[in-house]
Amino acid sequence: MRKLCSCVCFWMLSFFFLRAAEPVWVNDSLLLGDDKTESYLPLLQGKRVAVFSNQTGRLSDGTHILDVLVKEKVEVATLFSPEHGFRGNADAGERVASSVDPDTGIPILSLYDGKRPGPSDDAMRRFDVLVVDIQDVGLRFYTYYVTMLRLMQRCSDFGLQVVILDRPNPNGHFVDGPILDMSLKSGVGALPIPIVHGMTLGELAFMATGEGWVPPCGLTVIPCSGYSHQSFYKLPVAPSPNLPNMASIYLYPSTCYFEGTSVSLGRGTDHPFQIYGHPDMEDCSFSFTPESRPGAKNPPLLGKLCHGVDLTGVSLADLQRKARIDLSYVVDAFRRMKDKEQFFLKNKFFDLLTGQRNIRQMILDGHSAQEIEATWKEDTARFREQRRKYLIYPE
Repeated sequence: MRKLCSCVCFWMLSFFFLRAAEPVWVNDSLLLGDDKTESYLPLLQGKRVAVFSNQTGRLSDGTHILDVLVKEKVEVATLFSPEHGFRGNADAGERVASSVDPDTGIPILSLYDGKRPGPSDDAMRRFDVLVVDIQDVGLRFYTYYVTMLRLMQRCSDFGLQVVILDRPNPNGHFVDGPILDMSLKSGVGALPIPIVHGMTLGELAFMATGEGWVPPCGLTVIPCSGYSHQSFYKLPVAPSPNLPNMASIYLYPSTCYFEGTSVSLGRGTDHPFQIYGHPDMEDCSFSFTPESRPGAKNPPLLGKLCHGVDLTGVSLADLQRKARIDLSYVVDAFRRMKDKEQFFLKNKFFDLLTGQRNIRQMILDGHSAQEIEATWKEDTARFREQRRKYLIYPE
């Protein structure tokens, strides 16, 4: 009998800990901004509408926002596409040509064609209201918000309305990282905010206009319902080719810096941003070989056997609880590299990603990840206070 009770207790404890390790998603109890058609369709009636979106602009039932607007007889005059294109299948940084949506015949104007930082005057005269419906991941170097800000700037220039159909931030449960040194402003960093700002696009738009970083425009945000900054939302559609799952999205704040180094972060494999390695890291038992594939046509270290570290075994629940930037992966790779002079790329892209110049130097000088991470804690705390009045959702 005692043995049976012990077995039952062990089974119950095991079940409890297994359940505790499973993420709890809010998807089923959430209303996205674009689900609230009764709130935004009246704002679009009788207007020429432009839509800034991609493959992520879908209601909870999976219907794309463009299909909803067309069905409701809204006059959609043009579509704006971000990095990776309207269908989300182009490489990072790849120039995307303007085209036409095959289903509706509506012109798609690429904002990532390499020709100009924003839409032309002619493009701006085609519409009266801009609708933004796109899934961000809450990182300063993720480019969708940068494109949104450029569109807001242009809408301000032309006196046009902006309606943001808000969506949850999958990394909205924490704030971390150094504030951008604005002398390093670029396409991967446009505002003086931390790397992980913890805001939705709607909140970020309010802050950008409220702080005077972007000129005021006729801004309306249709908020989500049932969301807070402690909610965990599972993205139903990958936001870009190399963020294929929630593990990659949670690791992205800690592994993206490899883009500024000679180390592969797994582009051209099944696990981008979830593994890292280099041919010189020979003391590592794990290995992989980047290959050409859709979304990573010419990945770093293409065809070369890389030795490194596999982070795919870390559970989603552990990644959620971690809730911070972890520079130990970059420091670990630097210490394992034989030729440390070749670790950082000469173009200083690492500095653009971190938003600071001192972090690269601290790694070169041998500082630990913990010592480096401590340098931005006061700035992060100040930002949390600065952003508070712009938050739509409970912290």
